[in-house]
Amino acid sequence: MSSSLRKEKLSAPSTSAAVAYTTAASLGATTATVDSITATTADLIRDSTHLVKLQKAVGIASLGSNHKLANVIVPASELIKLIPTLRDLAQNKRAVVLHVPISSASDLSDVLSVRDSGCALLRSSSAQQAVDFALAAALSAQRLGTPFIHCFPESTGAQDIQVYGPLADSVEIASFMDSKQESEGALSPAETAFAMVSQALQLFDTEYSPITYAGAANASLVYVTFGAEVAAETLAEAGAVQISLLRPLNVQAIVEKLPQSTLRLVALEQVVQQPTPWGPMLFDLAAVLHSKEWDAQTERKRPIILDAVSAASPAAFSTQQLAQVTKHAVGLDSPAHFNPAQLVGVVEDGARAQSPADLSGLSLEEKRQRVESIPYGQLLRNMFKDRLNVANAAESQTIWGDAGRTETNPEFGFGQLATYERERAQLAQAVGEVLRDVNVPLSKALHSALSLWLGGRDNAAVATAKQASEISTLLEAEAGAHPALETIRRLRGRFEQRSNWLVGADEWAYDLGSSGVHHVIASGLNINMLVLDTAQYPFAAENKHGARKKDVGLYAMNYGTTYVASVAVYASYTQVLQALAEADAFPGPAVVVAYLPHSDGVFSSNYSPIDVLQQSKLAVDSGAWPLYRWDPLTRDSEKRFQLDSEKLRRSVQDFLKRENVLAAVGASEAQLSGGLSASEEKRTGARLARKARGDVDALVGGLSGPPLLVLFASDNGNAEEAARRIARQGRRRGMDVRCMGMDEFEVDELPFEKTVVVSVSTAGQGEIPTNGREFWKALQAASINLNETQFAVFGLGDSHYWPREEDAIFYNKPARDIDRKLAELGAQRIADLGLGDDQDADGWETGFGDFEQRLWSALNMDVVAGAGNEEEEHKRTDEENKVISNYLRGTIAQSIADTSCGYVDEWDGKLLKFHGTYMQDDRDLRAERMARGEEKAFSFMIRVRLPGGVATPEQWLAMDRLADEYGNQTMKITTRQTFQLHGVLKRNLRETMRGINRALMDTIAACGDVNRNVVASANPLQAHLQPEVARLAADISRHLLPSTSAYHEIWLDDKLVAGSAEQTSSVEDHEPLYGSAYLPRKFKIAIAIPPENDVDVVAYDLGFIAILDESEKEILGYNVMIGGGMGMTHNNRKTYPRLASCLGYVPKHLAVEIAEKVMLVQRDHGDRTNRKHARLKYTVDDHGMDWWREQVEERLGSKLEPARPFKFLRNGDRYGWVKSTPGLNNFTMFIQNGRVANFPGGKPLKSALAELAKAHQGNFRLTCNGHLILADVKDEDVPRMSELLAKHGLDNLDYSALRLHSMACAALPTCGLAMAESERYLPRLIDLLDKVIDEAGLRQDAIVIRMTGCPNGCARPYNAEIAFVGKAPGAYNLYLGGSHTGERLNKIYRETVTEEQILELLTPIIKQYALERNQGEHFGDFVIRKGIIKETREGKDFHDL
Repeated sequence: MSSSLRKEKLSAPSTSAAVAYTTAASLGATTATVDSITATTADLIRDSTHLVKLQKAVGIASLGSNHKLANVIVPASELIKLIPTLRDLAQNKRAVVLHVPISSASDLSDVLSVRDSGCALLRSSSAQQAVDFALAAALSAQRLGTPFIHCFPESTGAQDIQVYGPLADSVEIASFMDSKQESEGALSPAETAFAMVSQALQLFDTEYSPITYAGAANASLVYVTFGAEVAAETLAEAGAVQISLLRPLNVQAIVEKLPQSTLRLVALEQVVQQPTPWGPMLFDLAAVLHSKEWDAQTERKRPIILDAVSAASPAAFSTQQLAQVTKHAVGLDSPAHFNPAQLVGVVEDGARAQSPADLSGLSLEEKRQRVESIPYGQLLRNMFKDRLNVANAAESQTIWGDAGRTETNPEFGFGQLATYERERAQLAQAVGEVLRDVNVPLSKALHSALSLWLGGRDNAAVATAKQASEISTLLEAEAGAHPALETIRRLRGRFEQRSNWLVGADEWAYDLGSSGVHHVIASGLNINMLVLDTAQYPFAAENKHGARKKDVGLYAMNYGTTYVASVAVYASYTQVLQALAEADAFPGPAVVVAYLPHSDGVFSSNYSPIDVLQQSKLAVDSGAWPLYRWDPLTRDSEKRFQLDSEKLRRSVQDFLKRENVLAAVGASEAQLSGGLSASEEKRTGARLARKARGDVDALVGGLSGPPLLVLFASDNGNAEEAARRIARQGRRRGMDVRCMGMDEFEVDELPFEKTVVVSVSTAGQGEIPTNGREFWKALQAASINLNETQFAVFGLGDSHYWPREEDAIFYNKPARDIDRKLAELGAQRIADLGLGDDQDADGWETGFGDFEQRLWSALNMDVVAGAGNEEEEHKRTDEENKVISNYLRGTIAQSIADTSCGYVDEWDGKLLKFHGTYMQDDRDLRAERMARGEEKAFSFMIRVRLPGGVATPEQWLAMDRLADEYGNQTMKITTRQTFQLHGVLKRNLRETMRGINRALMDTIAACGDVNRNVVASANPLQAHLQPEVARLAADISRHLLPSTSAYHEIWLDDKLVAGSAEQTSSVEDHEPLYGSAYLPRKFKIAIAIPPENDVDVVAYDLGFIAILDESEKEILGYNVMIGGGMGMTHNNRKTYPRLASCLGYVPKHLAVEIAEKVMLVQRDHGDRTNRKHARLKYTVDDHGMDWWREQVEERLGSKLEPARPFKFLRNGDRYGWVKSTPGLNNFTMFIQNGRVANFPGGKPLKSALAELAKAHQGNFRLTCNGHLILADVKDEDVPRMSELLAKHGLDNLDYSALRLHSMACAALPTCGLAMAESERYLPRLIDLLDKVIDEAGLRQDAIVIRMTGCPNGCARPYNAEIAFVGKAPGAYNLYLGGSHTGERLNKIYRETVTEEQILELLTPIIKQYALERNQGEHFGDFVIRKGIIKETREGKDFHDL
């Protein structure tokens, strides 16, 4: 590659000089490299030592505007001192580049120490690279508004380097600065920085990349370095990934560089003085291997990661030496670390700190010194070196020492430090008195030294060991000069400003009084505490002795005079350094609570770095271990608290609120929170007080009625409804009732409850519902006495949900478990366990009626006249919600304007469906967030109304941008032949809707109880007829569209119009077709052109089957099909899928009118009392086809003609190129399960389709099977479009016919109804089935296979030849026997099968099909002919076996 940048050769005395010259000469006045910004370029070249006075240069840079560039050359040894400045630069988005020369492993260690400062971190590996990378960093910093740290190998001696002239007039540079990444706004920070640096590096002659791979293409062992080049010729059969851009870390790019064959990853690290047993690069690799990007590659085995740490450069290893290292690493079968330089005899630059080891047999002084062996101890030593004074000992099992021994007791250590600080105060007083007393003869030198010390005694830079030694020498020279000097001589060992630390661990948090924590905080002395927490996440509330852990940081903050920090070395190394430095500088007590997760003790180097990393990440990301710093002496109250992670524990949030309101700073005594007591006695006292309150309540119970606590855990609302019925009946009986979800109640409070009733449903495979799991965990671990508590439990389940005999244990398992556990804890059962069974005549209510009678009889509580007679709260129905919504307005406008939460209420949520959006939450995160007391990760799905599935390239690109800007960076081509966005936050809903509208689309009626998106054949054999059915789809959709103006008011208008969304009373809006109640349920329409049934036309409420003339050139009319629908409920025989029946034939000019009349009959006669029975299919079966025909004909005013013959041959899509109308062509792409995303592993499908859209001159057509058609491509454009398709692999149709005919709904994690995986799992299952298919020789034989995560049927499973319907995580009902053309229902073959069972069941059937099928016989027909499954034509027969 050739660059047009103006170049010149420079003979520079050092690499630093070359970098300084280049940044000054090429970037001109924007370069700030020295303290005064006045030195000339010549000065820099003549004297490279004149390059920097750091703090001033960086300070000047930080004052500039956001993108005013400053370059500063910084010695690595100064970086740690600059951490606060670096963080400030990053936070304020300053365009600053710190160029750091690297001369040794120690320098590189210093650079890595600030890797989490928020700055981008770039490393070059040669002098020429240093110059090029310096410019790339500077240009990228300007574009991104991000500070960069650029480190480079320093070399001295004359060297010729290619440098560049002024860049201001460069066209290439101007283009770079003005360009905009295609999806720049939607990329992650790591992806954006990677793309920007990559683009900047392309400006130079040499081919550079932020991440490169060298070595064997199929290497099983791969080295990973930070910017250090490993020569390809030394690697032999190994590989090497060189990461030049380490921060931000682009995980996806690393994953893509690693060969598929990788079995071992070796972090080849050049560092010294490591604070942890493992090097910094190793934790980056652990994060990569446990990232979502890696997990997305389901077929890749996770490599073993190894840590090869030494002070030697990776380039120092010869081919033979590296081969020895490789041989050693190949023999390691689990995570390990070793020194490769020592292994092969390479000379190291300095020695690495020893790994922590067993301390048994060491003396007390040796143990005290070994405190630094722990990660945080090593950090203390690195930070404060000889100033460090750790007073207490550390032992292998109890880091704080043996409390039974005086010399290791924390109070003893505190006494030592307190004595030191008090003696320093005495020394300062004595020095002050001597300096003020003119009668004390002092030499000029001693007077000056003492004056200097007195003025800076609290400054570690002044009160150094060197100064102390100098003063001591002067004092000895003047010994006996005056008695007043004797006190100073006696205390001369206190001249040095030492960094005083007490180091402790978890036990200090269980009793703050005896641990010394309270003494340190209350003393006001300059003593620092490092309190390690080794608990594994999630944290237990109590230790093995039952003591409750206190929040030491919160306790300390309540005093208002203590510096407090919460840190985690494996989450943010840089933040730990900053916190330790600030604690040391704070003029008073400081407490640093540090996270070091480990279950077996601190002093072990054998624990897995992956485990530690994951534990730290989970704890920090969840807010359970927040990273923060609190400095109460900061004048600006808004800056006292600095949150360095994203989330806070609720208790810390409450403290901050209280601190802001009550000005707690300066409080002389700690204000303990309810869960924080100073001793075990106080905790016990609190319990006794609570018990006493219970006794008082019992005495006055006659005034308010006996207490009743009703708890529930419910996924679908039935258990909650049962609980609320019990609560209402309790109030009618004069009881004092509380009713709440299980997780809202503290298990510790159960002993103080008189009567407890529990209502719990069954989730999944006998699991507690989500809103009861924390309660159940606590109950299982509880050691409480419930002798004074009486209880009853009612459970809701389905006895047939798990039909196998061995699975009977799952029936109502949560209720059985809770009933048993309460009895074990001593509670008295007042009514036998009640069981509600969905299989009973009235469902769960049959068992509930019996349970209620037994409960009230046992309590001997009769209804009290006048008690609880308030109007029973009426549960609003869906029908009422529509009627009172003011034509779909409700309070949607207010709800989406409310920024205090991410959700809307139940009733606005139902109305939002009419507007084309569903509220969802990320169920992968649900349990974790609920456990933390946070709201669910709510977001919204948006579905576009796109009749016929026809979109322009501009519309495609608009949806692509909206997915990036407001969604989860993916799109879904749905089975409803339209676009679907997921992950849209509530605050972005309105702008997303507007973006869709600006692209000339909308979302109204895409969901809800109205006619939804009308689908039509996308690629019929009679291609010339497709535009006609697409127009008919648009005409029907337009005609049946709701008339309300609410959609435009809420989403599109800047000003509200008539029928204001803010009003709740009736307005002049009206619905001539729907009325104020709209339809009983959703209404779907499809149009098909035989012989292609690509829309599954008989699976809809209303279907139109085109009838053609003999020449197949014209559509004469349509057979009208009614009563199709897929949804059902597991084990509820009253619900079933149904395929549409033929009502008759109509000429095509009546198609729109007949659609209206069919819809109106359903509007007037559909079931509005039971939504499970409200679809048109049930109205057809309730009344019969003759009745329906009469109703439609009466409204139409004419008779329907008899149905005309037609024939379907298939219901899949036609892939590849097909001829359309003369001069035009279509290409159908396979989009697996309709998901359009940039997939890991080098499969940027979404970006590829966007590029295709920019070049395409025709239209796109979305299919009902989730695929995409590049439509209307002119003959002359076919070669160009074919080239584009091939470039991105979109022309690859070399899949099994089974995969090409597969379809899955979205399901988890976003669908609230999903019981199992679908879209994320079906591809894997087909991988397994493909092996069976290939062995049977059926790779080219199409079998329609579909999967849904629940029985509602979004992917139309019930007419597939093979179908899987989710029943629980990892368990599906297996259906067989649907027709290949979609005209016959399938039937259940086996219930509740797992992956292993699926393969066991299908393998012999598939092989039998391959051997015994008739010519042209499809799989669905075969299994019926062979008697493997019974044929099903009618929905009412679906459940009959």
